[in-house]
Amino acid sequence: MNYENYSGLTANNENENNMDLYTQTLIENSHASNYEVTPWGGFQQTIGKLFTKVKKESPILFWVAMVIAIMGIGCLIGLFIDERTLMGVSVWLKPLKFSISISLYLLTVGYLITKYPYSERKKNLINHITMWSLLLEFLIILYQGSRGVQSHYNIATNFDAILFMLMGVFVGINVLTMVLFIIDTIRLKLKTTKPQQWAILLGWLIVLFGSWVGGQMISQMGHNVAIPDGEAGLPLVNWSTKGGDLRVAHFFALHSIQIIPLFAVWLGYKWKFSQRKQLMLVTLFALVFSFLIGYIFYQAKQGIPFIAS
Repeated sequence: MNYENYSGLTANNENENNMDLYTQTLIENSHASNYEVTPWGGFQQTIGKLFTKVKKESPILFWVAMVIAIMGIGCLIGLFIDERTLMGVSVWLKPLKFSISISLYLLTVGYLITKYPYSERKKNLINHITMWSLLLEFLIILYQGSRGVQSHYNIATNFDAILFMLMGVFVGINVLTMVLFIIDTIRLKLKTTKPQQWAILLGWLIVLFGSWVGGQMISQMGHNVAIPDGEAGLPLVNWSTKGGDLRVAHFFALHSIQIIPLFAVWLGYKWKFSQRKQLMLVTLFALVFSFLIGYIFYQAKQGIPFIAS
C-alpha cells in the first residue's frame, strides 16, 4: 500500500521528498534509464520500498507478519498432505486464509502508522498491541485447526469455549486500536495528502463496519444464514453457494483499508487531478464500495448466496 504525499511529477509541485513511494520510484527510474518507465515497473519497486519501510519503522509487525506468512505456507502444504476435513473442507483451509489476511493487515498497519505524527513510544505501544492481539488469535485458529476442530463458535467443551472467548477478547482489543486510528485520523494532520488521509479515514470506518458484521456472526454462532455452516462453498474462500454467508461482507469491509487508500494513490498518480476532485472521487468510490458491501450484507441476511451454484 502507498499513502505518502503525491503532488505530481512536474517541477512546479512539491519536492520529491514529499511524494509517495510510487511517484518517487518512477522519477528515480526515469533518471536512471533511457527507456520509458512503466507503471507496473514502478509498482514492483514500490512494493519493495514498502516492505523496507515497514521493516525499518515497524519491525515487530513486519517480522510477525513474515512468521505468520511462513506458517501459512505450512497450512498450504497441509492442504495436500493431510486428508482430514472439517465441515466439508480441509482442516488447514481456515488457518491458511487467516494467515494471509492477518499478515496483510499487520503490514498495512505497519505502514499506515508511519503516517501518523506519533511519538516513538506511542507507535511502538500500538504496534505491540496490534501484534499480540492478532498473533494470539491466529495461534488459536492454527491450534484448533491442527486438532481438527472448529475455532469459531466452538463451545463443545469448556476448553474450546475458553479459546473461543479469548479469540473474542483479542479481536475486541484490535477493534479498539481501529477506533483510536479513526479518532486520530480525524483530529491529526497525517504525513500525506488530504485525499489520501480522507481515504484512510473512510477505509477505517468501513473496517469498523466489517468488525460489526463479525459480531453479527458471533451473535448467531455461525456465518451462514438460512442453512447450517458447512454446506457447499466457493473454492478457497468457501463462501456458501447455497445460502446467505456473512463472511463475504466481512471480507470486503475488512480489506477496505487497503482498497480505498490504494484508489486514492492511483488517482493522484494516474490522473493528476486537483485535490478537490480527488476528494470528490475518493468519496464517490467509498460510497459505491460501501453500498456494495451493504447490499452483500443485506443479501446474506435474506439467505441469498453471494454466488449461487
